[in-house]
Amino acid sequence: MSQPYPPPAAPETVRLTVSQAVVRFLTAQYTERDGQRQRLFAGCFGIFGHGNVAGLGQALLQAELEDPDLLPYVLGRNEQAMVHTAAAYARAKDRLQTWAVSTSVGPGATNMVTGAALATINRLPVLLLPADTFAGRAASPLLQELERPDSGDVTVNDVFRPVSRYFDRVWRPEQLPGALLGAMRVLTDPAETGAATVCLPQDVQAEAFDWPVAFFAERTWHVRRPLPEPAVVQRAVEVIRTARRPLVVAGGGVIYSGATDALAAFAAATGIPVAQTQAGKGALPFDHPQSVGAIGSTGTTAANALARDADVVIGIGTRYQDFTTASRTAFSDPGVRFVNVNVTSMDAVKEAGISLVADAREGLVAFTEALAGWSVDEEYRAHAAELVAGWEATVEAAYHPPAPAAGEGGRLSQNEVIGLVNEVSAPRDVVVCAAGSMPGDLHKMWRVRDPKGYHVEYGYSCMGYEVAGGIGVALAAPDRDVFVMVGDGSYLMMATELVTAVQEGIKVVVVLVQNHGFASIGALSEQLGSQRFGTRYRYRGATGRLDGDVLPVDLAANAASLGVDVLMAQDAPSLEAALRKAKASDRTTVVHVETDPLLDAPSSESWWDVPVSEVSTLESTRAARTVYERWKTSQHAYLTPSDPTDHPAPEENR
Repeated sequence: MSQPYPPPAAPETVRLTVSQAVVRFLTAQYTERDGQRQRLFAGCFGIFGHGNVAGLGQALLQAELEDPDLLPYVLGRNEQAMVHTAAAYARAKDRLQTWAVSTSVGPGATNMVTGAALATINRLPVLLLPADTFAGRAASPLLQELERPDSGDVTVNDVFRPVSRYFDRVWRPEQLPGALLGAMRVLTDPAETGAATVCLPQDVQAEAFDWPVAFFAERTWHVRRPLPEPAVVQRAVEVIRTARRPLVVAGGGVIYSGATDALAAFAAATGIPVAQTQAGKGALPFDHPQSVGAIGSTGTTAANALARDADVVIGIGTRYQDFTTASRTAFSDPGVRFVNVNVTSMDAVKEAGISLVADAREGLVAFTEALAGWSVDEEYRAHAAELVAGWEATVEAAYHPPAPAAGEGGRLSQNEVIGLVNEVSAPRDVVVCAAGSMPGDLHKMWRVRDPKGYHVEYGYSCMGYEVAGGIGVALAAPDRDVFVMVGDGSYLMMATELVTAVQEGIKVVVVLVQNHGFASIGALSEQLGSQRFGTRYRYRGATGRLDGDVLPVDLAANAASLGVDVLMAQDAPSLEAALRKAKASDRTTVVHVETDPLLDAPSSESWWDVPVSEVSTLESTRAARTVYERWKTSQHAYLTPSDPTDHPAPEENR
């Protein structure tokens, strides 16, 4: 008679609420790349409301009392800003570490949507844990619940779906492991990463469940480096060898993959000039022999001149955003071909290029080995160097114009402010910016000396990012000084995180440029024939328009009221003194300086496609439309196949 199999042993379990399980799980997650292991989550930002105070709030309190170092909690002032801080931290950590962000239900949750979009567009990992309405529906309709006549399971949190790289909602406790593991997969995948949103109904957060102990075991997520396929490397190298005027476009992927040394070696060996996107600025230091600076609409004249004539463009870790391609006018050679290296296939295939889906560092190493002995000719090297020297002279003149200052009332130009910050900051210090005219001016002119010295959010160009982002960088790199460059328009959007900096003892130097309006959009409006309409901070005048006196807004007093130190600057000597004092301090300091918004940065000799009204009664608009139509004729589809068999190499280049 056969004996029945013994019943399997029951797995060891621990009884916790869903929120307690979330916190314990997050403390056990690690990432590893190249043998370096670190915690995935540095902590949790949160603002508590009725949707999460008794759930995640209770769990975070309990964890803090047990061990305050496992998942430190930081109270923010704005839900969107907390996501910005987490995203900035993740970028500074090369996407190997991040923060979780907890909010209440309703407006607390939807305030995060802009932050989610920013993280996803910039390919930055952030875990969002918004509270949600009751799964049990016993008391519906709830405060802040969206009622729809056509659906009972849609909540306001569904707006996260299109702006998140991963989205799930935990209706029952047993769904939590799958939701969190799915989020971790996305957060640690360099090709898939972005905002991962896991919605937690407020009743489910407090519900207890018997969890398998194995769920809380330490997990190490390997951050992969996809290797290049040899056959594709060979095709790409054949194209590069045909080039007489090649150009590298280095994107953020170069920095995230730690490929800056590999790029420097590739550029030195081949002599190919390297232009840099906003996210890629710092891939080479500004004074590297092959560095030609920023490219595109906010680029240098050197990089853009080389781009116009380039016959082969080698994109490394770039997604070819419209500012990079100058709205597809940057590369003008009719037969230009593209070779793209990217961990994301969607980006690697752009511009009909040869698509090498691989880690940036590994791709560059493969190219360097395969191109051994090949380089551009000396004439091309000399031409690139001459163009760079010309641009550097332009920057020097913008940084140090003849005295006195040319601005109205003796005010400084924004160029001079940027120049002084650049010169006072140390090589490893970090400049942070996001919106307005300064990102473009910084991209053109900032002399970057360290791969992590430049942090400009320009995938979403989100006003209000600057102070929150600066805090994130300071948390990630406490050994560096962080200079936040922010205009008055962006400062007014989200200055409240200065309180968080004071609370946490975090030092940032905020350079607050007061120009009484939107300098960037004002200049664009004028360029497009709209006469700076609606871009100045003015009283409504007798005409009924916003053309009266300047508003009596005292942003320095506002900053001081938030608990930070404030220094005032009126001219170059006082600004330099204030910057040096702020750098020497161990407290967050706001340096306030007024500038003349009508003094522009040097031209990039490039374009950005912003449509102009096709018909108008305004002569200024009609003139702008004529210019616009001329530029439109320069746009390219970039559909030329990058097949080396169609373009045999010149005999001397073989």
